[in-house]
Amino acid sequence: MEKRTVNIPAISCGHCIMTIKRELGGLKGVSSLEGDEKTRTLTIKWENPATWEKIADTLKELGYPAVEEW
Repeated sequence: MEKRTVNIPAISCGHCIMTIKRELGGLKGVSSLEGDEKTRTLTIKWENPATWEKIADTLKELGYPAVEEW
């Protein structure tokens, strides 16, 4: 299992987090999503068949691109 915490500046409220969770949660292999609207971070856990590239592409498509890895 892989895990990554990223900064997503476009997060402004709880609804943003819910949108991201709903969409990324639909990707096969994504097992856990935790977001914090105050720090604008998202922690994602996944395994195959999900990949970081697919997750990052989905975030971009949603309008919430990850800009920094922590």
